[in-house]
Amino acid sequence: MNQTSQNKRLFLIDGSAVVYRAHFAFIRNPLINSKGINTSAIFGFLRLLFKIQDEHKPDFLGICFDTSKPTFRHETYKEYKATREKMPDELRDQLPILRTVIDALNIPLLECPGWEADDVMATLSQRAAEENIETCLVTGDKDLMQLVSDTVKIYNLRRAGDDTELMDAEAVYNKMGVNPSQVRDYLALVGDSSDNVPGVPKIGAKTAAELLKEFENLEGIYANVEAISKNAVKISLLENRELADLSRKLVTLDFSAPVETNVTDLKINDPHTEQLLELFADLEFNSFVERFKMNTPAIDHSNYKTISSKNEFEQLIANLRAAGHFTFDLETTSADPMLAEIVGLSFSCMHGEAFYLPVQEAQSEEERFDTIRLDSKETADLKPELLAVFADASLAKNGQNAKYDIIVVQNYGIQVNGLAFDTMLASYLLNPSLRQHNLDALALEHLNIVKIPTEDLIGKGKKQITMRQVPMATVARYASEDADVTERLRQFFEPQLRETPMWDLAQEVEIPLINTLVEIERNGVSLDCDFLADMSKEMERNLENLEQEIYKQAGEEFNIASPKQLGTILFEKLRLPTIKKTKTGYSTDASVLEKLALQHELPQNIIAFREISKLKNTYVDALPALVNPRTGRVHTSYNQTVAATGRLSSSNPNLQNIPIRTEMGREIRRAFVPAKSDWFILDADYSQIELRLMAHLSGDKNLQAAFANDGDIHRATAARVFGKNPEEVTADLRRRAKEVNFGIMYGMGAFGLASRLNIEQKEARAIIDEYFLQYPGVNDYIKNTLRQAHDKGVVSTMLGRQRPVPEIKSKNRQVREFAERIAINMPIQGSAADMIKIAMNNIFRRIREEKLTAMMIMQVHDELVFEVPGSELDIMKKIVRNEMENALKVAVPIAVEMGVAGNWLEAH
Repeated sequence: MNQTSQNKRLFLIDGSAVVYRAHFAFIRNPLINSKGINTSAIFGFLRLLFKIQDEHKPDFLGICFDTSKPTFRHETYKEYKATREKMPDELRDQLPILRTVIDALNIPLLECPGWEADDVMATLSQRAAEENIETCLVTGDKDLMQLVSDTVKIYNLRRAGDDTELMDAEAVYNKMGVNPSQVRDYLALVGDSSDNVPGVPKIGAKTAAELLKEFENLEGIYANVEAISKNAVKISLLENRELADLSRKLVTLDFSAPVETNVTDLKINDPHTEQLLELFADLEFNSFVERFKMNTPAIDHSNYKTISSKNEFEQLIANLRAAGHFTFDLETTSADPMLAEIVGLSFSCMHGEAFYLPVQEAQSEEERFDTIRLDSKETADLKPELLAVFADASLAKNGQNAKYDIIVVQNYGIQVNGLAFDTMLASYLLNPSLRQHNLDALALEHLNIVKIPTEDLIGKGKKQITMRQVPMATVARYASEDADVTERLRQFFEPQLRETPMWDLAQEVEIPLINTLVEIERNGVSLDCDFLADMSKEMERNLENLEQEIYKQAGEEFNIASPKQLGTILFEKLRLPTIKKTKTGYSTDASVLEKLALQHELPQNIIAFREISKLKNTYVDALPALVNPRTGRVHTSYNQTVAATGRLSSSNPNLQNIPIRTEMGREIRRAFVPAKSDWFILDADYSQIELRLMAHLSGDKNLQAAFANDGDIHRATAARVFGKNPEEVTADLRRRAKEVNFGIMYGMGAFGLASRLNIEQKEARAIIDEYFLQYPGVNDYIKNTLRQAHDKGVVSTMLGRQRPVPEIKSKNRQVREFAERIAINMPIQGSAADMIKIAMNNIFRRIREEKLTAMMIMQVHDELVFEVPGSELDIMKKIVRNEMENALKVAVPIAVEMGVAGNWLEAH
């Protein structure tokens, strides 16, 4: 809609239609916040609303909803809308919240009891036309297409969420084959299944359009019914005249709905920002905050001070010592801590107060990580005083994502002792399911503060600059705010955390782990880049050969990376059976290709081509490019606040995801080598740790006995479940037992096991029932865990790490069963995560106590990898085995498999 100087625009949103589509757009992956509330419909509704406001900038705006009161259509036809399914409970529960949000947005909500939202929209669009105001109706309802005219357009909702198209009279004709003035007659003939409008039997869309093209309207059709050539159509029309008239009455919109609001009352107004931001924080809609931040009160910067002299710096140090604690934050030149140079440090000891210490850019390469000079006329080296205050363990230090800051200052030779609190970590422990724990999100949610966005300073994309290029006064305000807000969050989170069992977990495991991870990340890993270069060349040759073979089998050249072109080859040219389809065409995912590979060689070659391409692009070619130019090693980042179970994850690069299931993937591990010729890779891996913890937590005597005898747990399970002697257990029975052992632990039911084992569901249920007969303690553990989860809404690990599972009370069966699987597994997987973290901390401490040069270089879930000089191998093997086996006291032996070699592959 093009806005003219004389025409203003009214947008009317069909709230009922939009909210339904928003809900079902997320049906396979609903948005559930940390409180267990499904927010999909609200989020989708707002996303569309903001899109409309941004792209079309309406002058007037209203949102129309149906009411529960019956309309004249229900009175006319008792079956009207009778076939509609009941509104899902999880959608119904969101409507009151959505109404509150709409109220906070200060957008009129329009309803007329006894009239549908469609009638309200028809009435207002007519009033708008009388005032020379153009109207755009946001809907997916066909009925409203009868309103389209020179002054009314349809903003048509397609099936996928907020995907839309703007429709004028021409678009209506192209879509339905009739003009807008004929839409009600068209619907009278074809009916409308969504509203249970009957229409005329045997008349479909094509026939209806043809009839209206020839006879113009319903009256014209019946006046000339004898001239209709198709006998079946003629008979149906004659026999169902009453249905046709009834249907037209049902679909005809009423322009006289008693809407008390005038069009001019719908002018755009300012939102109630404070209320809105509180709602967004509660709903965890952090992505919507940015558009309203200009309306929020700015944080008070009056007690922020920039240090500009040596005397002021010395006073700052004195203040930090006098306070006995401080919160600190760094501004740097890079998000990669191993490349970052310090631009400035900020400190805060109390709410509302902060100091910024600007640091001069290094004048030479030799000075880059050697000195820290004040960026002012006085350029004295501040490093000795900073080193002393950070090294003083009696001064408690606090931070937000402190691991990053500690790595950076340690690269300058400054050791950080006395780390006491990390607000990111505290938020994660208290709300492990929360999607974001960054400072901006926490400030908004808990302090109702909208921080200065980083992008406001450095931009984004290709035009992004570094903090070094931002004016000092701007950086000072931003950095001081970071330290101040972090200190406020510390004061907010610390009392809460102290009231939970997770205070001890934080103090004894998670905060010490920060320093352990700092060490691992700074150590990095050494790569044999020549090996990877040779591997890349070999892969390139394999890809070229496969490419030619694929073209030969296809009978033509095509883009192998294009699913669309591949689909055409497989399903249209080669006529292989269609397994499944996507919205855009044939599916060619791995599961489809694996089935097709049983019938034709080409799909198998595509699988091989994809595997080699992924390995080459993701690892073989990518890893050498990540080698740090200063250290000559690759430095990953371990994420302590992502997995809700407490497990660590790894990124940039993800070393935990180096393939191991295929021979070619495993070969990549051969490139991970010691940097020195007389050093080795030591690999230590917990054996079946989660099953052992299941034996401990369940107290099942049979399961514990299987581990106590140091036997093969899967063979022992197979013997019990399938009634065999251990020596009679075949490889297939052991494989089945392995699936059962691990499946039960992850809450797998009969359906899942049947799918895994490719057996009937009845047989799978019998296997599970027998498993519980043989291991009754496991069955009791599952029942008790689920009872606790349902009663308290939370499950815990052995060390008290908690994970809320509010979804377990969901009325949606799929959501509820997913939560039950989480509840069963979390105490086991979470305890395993806690266990290896304790081992890591203890090994790190022992390496320091023994003054060893060995380095912990990787953690891969249940596996630790070390780089060790030959002279320290014996003591390191003892330390690692002892600390891993005794990290937690459990009722079964803990086994650690250990290997030593010249590369990671051979050591594992």
